[in-house]
Amino acid sequence: MRVGLLYSGGMDSSFSALILAALGYEVKLTTVNFGLLDSWRAARESAKALGFSHKIKRLDNGILKKCVSIIIEDGYPNNGLNYIHKQAILNLCHDFNCIADGVKREDRAPKLSYEEIQSMEMKWGLRYIQPLLGWNSKEIRHFCNKFLIVEEDESDKIFKSDYEAEIRELIKQEYGEGYIRKIFPNHKQSHVIGWRNSSGKIYSIKQETSTCKGK
Repeated sequence: MRVGLLYSGGMDSSFSALILAALGYEVKLTTVNFGLLDSWRAARESAKALGFSHKIKRLDNGILKKCVSIIIEDGYPNNGLNYIHKQAILNLCHDFNCIADGVKREDRAPKLSYEEIQSMEMKWGLRYIQPLLGWNSKEIRHFCNKFLIVEEDESDKIFKSDYEAEIRELIKQEYGEGYIRKIFPNHKQSHVIGWRNSSGKIYSIKQETSTCKGK
């Protein structure tokens, strides 16, 4: 079965891609972009290094603007991130019957509620998968550092393709640099740039399943 995985090029979404491929899914990595920055390039680089197909899903800039207005009004990012994540999933429904993301156990945002997921599944006939929901950051990092080459740095320095890149840029343009530091405290983020051992077991599994034909 073909699955569209929301992809940022970081450890969480890359690990999700490996799990789905190992389970026999035809994984299509998909990065959401609003045209404000070419931030999708980080995900394209990661996808190419790992051997997965990659597409860019361009969404209406109005979604980004509404997300930022929610964040500014709240003074913190969670509700805005949840809003933009839901919009991304709804838009992917036009391209895929099965959608996945890299949300892990301790994530607070972006993360949909059970009721939101159930509603979308019933309304759109969607199959929604969260491969990392039972995993924590420590175990994901252990796995990724064992098999993948990963760059990690502060969120304002790392090359990334997540929602935050364009959210930060729009806040900077409309409200100034100070608002970014106020709303988004620096935290570590990651960028996957290749396989640590191209002849390893996981790579072999992915190679075998990547040719699986979707329905």
